[in-house]
Amino acid sequence: MEKRISGHTGLMALFGTPVGHSGSPAMYNFSFQHDGLDYAYMAFDVTEEEMPKVFESIRLLNMRGGNFTMPCKNIAAQLVDKLSPAAEIIGACNVFVNDDGVITGHITDGVGFVKNLELNGAPVKDKKVVVLGAGGAATAIQVQLALDGAKEVNIFNIKDKFFERAEGTKAKLAEKCPECVVTVDDLDDKAKLKDAIKACDILVNATIMGMKPHQDVTLVDKSLFRKDLVVADTVYSPEKTKMILEAEEAGCKAIGGVGMLQQQGAVNYGLFVGKEMPLAEYQEFQKAQAK
Repeated sequence: MEKRISGHTGLMALFGTPVGHSGSPAMYNFSFQHDGLDYAYMAFDVTEEEMPKVFESIRLLNMRGGNFTMPCKNIAAQLVDKLSPAAEIIGACNVFVNDDGVITGHITDGVGFVKNLELNGAPVKDKKVVVLGAGGAATAIQVQLALDGAKEVNIFNIKDKFFERAEGTKAKLAEKCPECVVTVDDLDDKAKLKDAIKACDILVNATIMGMKPHQDVTLVDKSLFRKDLVVADTVYSPEKTKMILEAEEAGCKAIGGVGMLQQQGAVNYGLFVGKEMPLAEYQEFQKAQAK
């Protein structure tokens, strides 16, 4: 690494808290080195209150790009100069790109998710999609589905603060993507959920159910699975959630969350440097490191 860093090395970074667990520095620094690019990527633990100073630093150091994680995504969207269409609808951004002092904020959770579906043979255009959840990643997915031409997006969430967010998303999409029909219903309404799943093409879990310590939990009764249904999860640890395993047993096309995470990183990399991320090479590197 010391041979790669020079007096001209550009800085990119992740901002948020906590960030110590993030795999982004390893992934991006491997990719920079693989592609012979003179950049270094670091992670900085910062709070929402410190974000104005973060943007001063981004401008002062002429940082090319980077990422924002919780809890800084919403405040970041207020501090950038421009927002991508999806980031504008959501009011949050997880990526920034600095073009000659003009900082643009993007939200790529949904882009990565939809791209992973397409790579697995499940395009979203003209499809009916049920999305479980209304948190940050879920909202990004719902918006991207509408932007990419989904026919219907049926949101199910429990009656909490995120239910209100889902209703807000529905209102925004009615204005920005009127051709996509968006509905919001209570996740506890089992009859309505059952009917929606029976009528949909793609079912998405965008909640934490299935993730440790909820690895034994699934929000969908396996009796609702059928062979022509695509079942996708945003949870990537474990690699196959209970829902995904039961969907596979029923003969569904089942798509886990790891691919979404990888494709999101690849989308970010393209925004940063205008090149395709060496994802396969990085995966091989990870396997070698794990031995």
